Amino acid sequence: MTNETVNIWTHFLPTWYFLWRLLVLGSPGFRAEPYRLPLLVFLLPVCLYPFASCCAHTFSSMSPCARHICFFLDYGALSLYSLGCAFPYAAYSMPASWLHSHLHQLFVPAAVLNSFLCTGLSCYSRFPELESPGFSKALRAAAFAYPFLFDSLPLFYRLWLCWGRAHSCGQDMLSSSHAYHLLCALLAGFLFAARLPERLAPGRFDYIGHSHQLFHICAVLGTHFQLEAVLVDMGARRAWLAAQEPMLGLEAAVATLSLAVIGNLLIIATFTALLLRSPGTCTLLRGSPLEEGLQTKQQ
Repeated sequence: MTNETVNIWTHFLPTWYFLWRLLVLGSPGFRAEPYRLPLLVFLLPVCLYPFASCCAHTFSSMSPCARHICFFLDYGALSLYSLGCAFPYAAYSMPASWLHSHLHQLFVPAAVLNSFLCTGLSCYSRFPELESPGFSKALRAAAFAYPFLFDSLPLFYRLWLCWGRAHSCGQDMLSSSHAYHLLCALLAGFLFAARLPERLAPGRFDYIGHSHQLFHICAVLGTHFQLEAVLVDMGARRAWLAAQEPMLGLEAAVATLSLAVIGNLLIIATFTALLLRSPGTCTLLRGSPLEEGLQTKQQ
């Protein structure tokens, strides 16, 4: 039993839950119904990111080198999840006045660039964490907060548009699941930054109940409500959206996802190479088996 034990399970079990949702929602066939394609693009990284986090928390104790590489991959999966959110938001959740606008047309391409920025900043944030832990944590938080805020722009606008006049905002009405998702996301960010409750009672929450476990739970609950909100928008706005411009096709979606995956893997490979290039001088690897092996060879 370690402080990683519950961390692993809080993402391992949700992985199976989201896989089950993928199989159930995909049973009619995404290919036979192009309208549901953005939902598939969203569900794939939804299944990936908790599994990648589970693996990172499981294998990160093997060595300092393994720890950083595991979390590089974890950050990449989270970046792809941020991109995956952009697909259903662009397809189902755009405000009526934004349809066919430049922002709507550039929403998914911008999300691809945001995923690169997110992976790059979050991977880089591990390098100064020993000398400047506060700066490292702030940089990592900003790396994930920015894509979330960008993806949520359509929701924020619809919320502002319908505030106090729910009966007159028509297709821009937000479901309660959207509100629950945003609340869980804000709570997850707060827990990540505040380190509560362990700061109030050091040692009492080492195994169960510390902030990272609660952060995981809030993130998973937020993703669940986000999926429910996407399904509400997808169903409630279908007839209205059918009269609008056709959505992103299968070929374009595959090309976009492939570009994002390749780009993020290249960024992770670059930071991994920087990590391994000079293990003797890298403060992140001091005392690791890799450094000890290098010193043995030099002797």
